[in-house]
Amino acid sequence: MGEIVGAGLLAHVPTVMLPEATRRELNEGREISLVTGLQQLRREVFERDDYDTVVVLDSHWATTVEFVVTAQDRRAGLFTSEELPRGMSRMPYDYPGDPELARNVAEFAEKHGTWITPIDDAYLPVYYATINLWKYLGEGLPDKRWVTVGVCQTGDMEDHLRLGRALADGIAATPGRRVLVVASGALSHTFWPLRQLRDHESSDTRHIFTPEARAADLERIAWFQQGRHDLVLDTMDEFWRYKPEARFFHYLMMAGALGERACTARARQYGEYENSIGTGQAHLWFDRPAAGWTAPRTPVRHDPHHHVDPHGEDF
Repeated sequence: MGEIVGAGLLAHVPTVMLPEATRRELNEGREISLVTGLQQLRREVFERDDYDTVVVLDSHWATTVEFVVTAQDRRAGLFTSEELPRGMSRMPYDYPGDPELARNVAEFAEKHGTWITPIDDAYLPVYYATINLWKYLGEGLPDKRWVTVGVCQTGDMEDHLRLGRALADGIAATPGRRVLVVASGALSHTFWPLRQLRDHESSDTRHIFTPEARAADLERIAWFQQGRHDLVLDTMDEFWRYKPEARFFHYLMMAGALGERACTARARQYGEYENSIGTGQAHLWFDRPAAGWTAPRTPVRHDPHHHVDPHGEDF
């Protein structure tokens, strides 16, 4: 029986692929912590030997009539981004896939009332929401399999939760698999207009598009750190006002795989919450609680400095 052993909501911004000198030039002489956060995450999680497959829920890959999961034995080539070829050009990638897992996930589509197709076409495009993270977290680890699932642009919140449920069942049906699930995408996601954006390239969060979007992001980061996935899911209508990337479908698929509102896994943050030309970016990692993803939440003993969440509960 396979299992999900870790999960993350991770940023993939193009800036992380620029040379360090360029990153510092854009960021008032400082390194962006999204880079150092990925480097630390690799050391602490991705270089371990307690997993074999990474499933990326890719907010840049939008399908229309079904969910698609990559099913190639291997993916290799050179990647140039159509969006920002200056920063992401002819980037080599080469990693094994997991066709058995992809097919098993698709087998659970009908059970969960959705449509999932595994595709093994060697010419299927790849997207930088997958490749940028692989360059930091997977390159040089040749035995780790990587699989990508796209969002579905005609789907809604329930559709993406259903995909997550099928993903969890497909992993469980794959003998011996130990899987990391990565939701690759941003929080709030409004870019500054072209004639203004070069004034907002610093990672400082004063450059987030609006103070309200920044506050909404920070509220959800706090909830993730408290293991309050229920609050995130119950307030999606509010969060959609701030245009989270891909309507936050990347996170919703991950939540569907981890137990949705019953998930109690707490996030630890790698790097800081940062701006990227108006958008809110963070790396949040969830280790599986010892008693499972939906283990009872353990209250934190109150002390004068302890945070009380906006809904009046101590955690």
